[in-house]
This record gives sequence, C-alpha cells and structure tokens, in this order.
Amino acid sequence: MKTWSRLSLRLRLTLLFVGVLAILLSVMGWVFYQDARDLLVETTAAHLRARAKPIIEHWLYGKPLLTTGKQGTPKHRPLKEIAPFLARDLTSRNTTALILDERGRRLADGKRLPEEPDSAPPVPRYVRQALKGKNEVTYEIRRDSLPFLVVLIPLRTSPGSRNIVGVVQLTSSLASVEKTLARHGLMLAGMAFLALLAGSILGLLVVSSSLDELKTMVSTCRAIADGNLGRRVALPERKDEIGQLAHAFDGMVDRLAETMGAQRRFIANAAHELRTPLTALQGSLEVLLRGVQDDPAAAARLIQGMYREVTKLSRLCERLLDLSRMEGVGSLHKQPIALRDFFEGLLPQLERLAPDREWVLDAGPHVTLQFDPEMFRQVFFNLAQNAAQHTAPGGRIVVGWRLATRPEGVTLYVSDDGEGIDPEDLPHIFEPFYRGRTRGTDETGSGTGLGLSIVKAIVTAHGGKVEVQSVPGKGTKIILSVPFG
Repeated sequence: MKTWSRLSLRLRLTLLFVGVLAILLSVMGWVFYQDARDLLVETTAAHLRARAKPIIEHWLYGKPLLTTGKQGTPKHRPLKEIAPFLARDLTSRNTTALILDERGRRLADGKRLPEEPDSAPPVPRYVRQALKGKNEVTYEIRRDSLPFLVVLIPLRTSPGSRNIVGVVQLTSSLASVEKTLARHGLMLAGMAFLALLAGSILGLLVVSSSLDELKTMVSTCRAIADGNLGRRVALPERKDEIGQLAHAFDGMVDRLAETMGAQRRFIANAAHELRTPLTALQGSLEVLLRGVQDDPAAAARLIQGMYREVTKLSRLCERLLDLSRMEGVGSLHKQPIALRDFFEGLLPQLERLAPDREWVLDAGPHVTLQFDPEMFRQVFFNLAQNAAQHTAPGGRIVVGWRLATRPEGVTLYVSDDGEGIDPEDLPHIFEPFYRGRTRGTDETGSGTGLGLSIVKAIVTAHGGKVEVQSVPGKGTKIILSVPFG
C-alpha cells in the first residue's frame, strides 16, 4: 500500500485503467472460450449420434438374418448375437463403441486396433438414464490427462418404442477440440495483449492530457506560496471537474488576496489610530517631566487631556474586542424576539442620542425572529449614531422593518435624510478604520471607525447581509437582511 501511494497520480490512474481493461478482457475471453468449447462438444456429440444412427438401424431394424417358428415368421437376432458386429461397425480411429444389455452389463467392445481409444468404464447413473429412455445422455471424462466425450444411445426394439434392450456407449477423443480451442486461445491472448498495449498507451495519453492542468495548478500554488498573490490558474476552456476545481481555486485565491489586503489595511489603520493618542500621551508626559508641576492649572489641563486620550484608547480596545468576538457564532445567544416589542423598547433610547432629530418607527407586520437582542441593540446604536452624526438638527431618521421579497427572512433598516455618502466611499464603509470624505468623529466622541465593521460582523454572524443605498445630499438607507432562523 505504501508503494502504491508513492506512485504518481498519472501512473496510478493508468494502472487502474489497464487493470480494469485486463479484467474485462479476461472475463470476455473466458466466456468466449466456454461458449466455443460447449459448441464444439455439442457438435461432436451430434456428429457421433448422426453417424451411429444408420448403423444401429441396419443392425436392429434391417432384414432378419434367420427365420423361426411354425408359421415361418421372421425374427431378429438377439442383441447378444449382433453386439460384436454392431460394436465393430460403430468403432473408428477416434471413437470406440461399447454395447451394454438392459442390465448395464458389457456385451461387446469394438476396439481392435492399438490406435483406437479405450472404452470408458460405464458410469451406472448415466447408464440408468439411458435405459430409462433418455436420448441425450452426454458427459466428459479425462483419462491420462486427455479429454474424452462419452455419448450414450438407448437401443429400442423398434423406432419410437419404449422397450429398450440395451445401450450403445460411444467414447470419442476430444484432442482435436482441445487443439482448436488452444489455437483460438492463443489468438485471443494475442489480441488481448495488443488491446492492453493500445489501452495502456491511450490511457496514459488521456490521463496525461487531463493532468497537465493539475501541473499548472501545482506551479501556481508554489508561486502563490512564494508571495505572488496575483498568479491564477485561469482555465476558462475547461468545463469539467478540473475546470471547476481551477475556478474554485482562483476564487479562493481572490478571496485570500482580498482578506490579506484587508488585514494589512486593518493593521496599518489600527497602528495609525493607536499612534495618535499615544503621541499625545507621550507629549503630555514629557511636558510634565520638564517641571510643569509648578503650574497647577497647566498640569491639570495636561492630566485631563491624558485622561481623554486614555479613554479613547480604552474605547478603541473595546471596539476591537467586539469585532474579534464576531468572528465566531459561538458567542451568539439567540432567542425568539418580537420585532415590534424590540423596536418600541429601542426607539426611546435612540432618541436620547440626538434629541434634536426626528425619530420615526416604521413598523412592519408582526414578526418573530431568532437573534441575539444585545448584539442587535449594538447594531442599531451604531447605525443610529452614524445617522445622527451625518443628519442636520431637525432631520428625520426612520427605523423599521419589512418582510423580505423572498420568504426566508426580514429586512430591517435605518434611513436618514442627511448628507449621504460619496459613491467612491460606498464600497469601503464597512472596512475597519475607514474614513471617507463625509465621515468624521461622531458626537459621542468615539470616532474609532469600527462601528459599521461591527454592524456587518454581527449581521453576518446571524447569517444575514448588509446593503447600503445612498444619494449624496439626499440621505442614506442601510438595509439588514436577516433570515428567520
């Protein structure tokens, strides 16, 4: 098994193909050989019966050789008297006749010459079948490793009579049949060898051509492992399993390159976000170390500034931890929640974020969803903060839900009539730390750039997806598609 596993895939597939082909050819050759042998044996038996029929009829039903009785009625000679003559006439160079009486006892053996085959010993069960009137009694024996065919013919007092007076046993050599079969067997073996040779070459060519693309995939994998993430297999002309594998592989590499790019951007942005408060803290500490303690007012301002920077760092770390927890669904605590009750309890809390905006609940049908209520509160707090940040005082912010166009879920949304999002920013707003042209620090002072990333992570963990519709100067609508389960 270890040796087999060390072979190349091309060689293993070729050997499997050749093995299956060899098995099929062997089975077909064996079936053909057996059919041919049965046909030759049956033909030989039929020939023996056809040759014996006129001789038997001559001696049993021909002109009587003597007459007896008061009336001079003709009578045939008894089988015991004609048996030697009948056995001799039925015997030839390849066939020997043996005459048996109605009790299966030997009456005469036709062998006279050394080259004629010896008669086979009578087999009682076959003899009994012939004495009961069965005409087609044939079987084979082997003597001195040579095959012989034995044919039994019942002897009747008249054609069609049920009165059987004896049996003729013909023993014929099958050497000629074996020679013919051996000759055909050699021909079949030669043809099978040529078929296997042609099949091996053809199979190797077919397998090699099919695996060439796998070589391309191997070289592509090695190039990607060396850092060339722009390398692709690209087999658009292949629509079979190998083509599907190449397409899936290219898709995986695209996703991998995208993920690694996002990871690099995340690390760079996180470092940038951390560097600003750390630089401010370092500067404040340097001022304090130079003796600003003699000025209590200045020291108090520096300490307050340091406290604000530490608060920002703490908030940033909390957001990063929230984002990392969303990578696995094990942290979810789903429970059935009625959307109307959820939003009616949530809306007063959202209004406190920006009392000078108009908050509207656009209630949909009565629906119960399975989701984590604490996480979805965080989702809508983040969306509401962004909406309030980019909507002028007196603006309108709408929160609501509707049944999805497809029956497997619900769409939840937050919309505003604020400044909108620039089209160039739309593809990136869910990336961590991304700050577009219209995004700044929210009114709560968090400004971590992780709010929408956490929203997307939570919705994705629930099996949903997030879409954004925005027109600059007219407003933004963020839609959450969430399944019932």
